[in-house]
Amino acid sequence: MLYSDPMVAAKQEGNAILLISCPDQKGIVAKLSNFIYENNGNIIHSDQHSDPEKGTFFIRIEWELGGFKISPAKIAEALIPIAKHFKMRLDLRFTSSKPRVAIFVSKNDHCMVDLLLRHKEKEIRADIPLIISNHPDLAKTVKSFGPEFLYIPITPKTKLEQEKKQLKILEKFGIDLVVLARYMQILSRQFVSAFENRMINIHHSFLPAFTGGKPYHQAFERGVKVIGATSHYVTEKLDQGPIIEQDVVRVSHRDDVEEMVRKGKDLEKLVLSRAVRWHLENRVLAYGNKTVIFD
Repeated sequence: MLYSDPMVAAKQEGNAILLISCPDQKGIVAKLSNFIYENNGNIIHSDQHSDPEKGTFFIRIEWELGGFKISPAKIAEALIPIAKHFKMRLDLRFTSSKPRVAIFVSKNDHCMVDLLLRHKEKEIRADIPLIISNHPDLAKTVKSFGPEFLYIPITPKTKLEQEKKQLKILEKFGIDLVVLARYMQILSRQFVSAFENRMINIHHSFLPAFTGGKPYHQAFERGVKVIGATSHYVTEKLDQGPIIEQDVVRVSHRDDVEEMVRKGKDLEKLVLSRAVRWHLENRVLAYGNKTVIFD
């Protein structure tokens, strides 16, 4: 299966990136390298991985488009013979294309503000034109950063209707990636399927697992020594999608609930920003319920 970035630059600028998965076999790297070489391309980065259990090969190749003989609009077509021969699932991207990101948030603003600050400092290469919330509380905060803020309340009775409205808005804004920055709603299968492997969530992660509205209080009562955060692609199975990034921080008997919450928030910001950045840099390849994160 062959996929190509719809936002193709008209000029030969920037780099092209191939993300590939296929049955593991001989000659894959040689064939791809020769294709790039024969068309006057210069490979600047390549990383690969083989999964022996599944017999699957994964690779990310990035090369310069300056002087490349094939125009960006025709590279995907030129790759079809190779893709068919090796039965590749191939995703072609261009660094000249700037993805458009929408952030969904409820009342907790720490992850949203962190992403907006990183975007302002150009740590995140994307456009963030839109923030959607099921509460009006953060409208003033968002206004100071510039994106449009849309308050779309959700109730059990209006949930599906409001999700349809949200999907239409995302289409109107040309959104490529949805980030759930502590958006406290369970999304329907229809909504999730519209952004398969293009919707990233963040949540706390503990051992043992604590559910409900006050996980840090439960963790405090159990005297845990490590708290963590997990960022993953969203699937219809709640908090069970392919994991992109995780991290942990130690806590001790000296930490009260407030300190655990503070440490947890810091960790959530860090883990989510990494996951979003890696996705936008086309370094994440999802397969099954796992991901390959390329260097």
